[in-house]
Amino acid sequence: MEKTYKIRPVKASDLAAVTAVEAECFPAAEAAGEESFRSRIEAFPDCFFVAEQDGKIIGFINGCATDERTIRDEMFEDSSLHKPDGIYQSIFGLDVMPEYRRHGVAADLMEHMIEDARQRGRKGLILTCKDRLIHYYEKFGYRNLGVSASVHGGAVWYDMLLEF
Repeated sequence: MEKTYKIRPVKASDLAAVTAVEAECFPAAEAAGEESFRSRIEAFPDCFFVAEQDGKIIGFINGCATDERTIRDEMFEDSSLHKPDGIYQSIFGLDVMPEYRRHGVAADLMEHMIEDARQRGRKGLILTCKDRLIHYYEKFGYRNLGVSASVHGGAVWYDMLLEF
């Protein structure tokens, strides 16, 4: 598939679209809602990128910066935990609409976030994922640190770390 989308920083006007994409990509217990996205967009728009095609948001990646090596559940809801000069870039979500999956959109978003973190002088990136996605993130250089303390949405998560 020819790349027909662009990756750009999130804008406040993207709120409804990113909320809708999240609702499509995650079960209700795990999905962030509009208020959560509103506070993320206000707190760390420079750590939030969207993939846009023909004016439509088809995916996004976002997360706060922190000095912590793993994600705590509180970070998902409390945007004040964002530390602009944090040494790690967290990934709260990597979402791609189902009809655009398997075309490299998620990988492009991840590579964009990794390069942005590198340019900002961060030490690396952190995320949590389900066991079926460990292998996917390892392809980017993440290491599996084992089962996470996170119980977000009642799921079992694994802490993943990529250090430069």
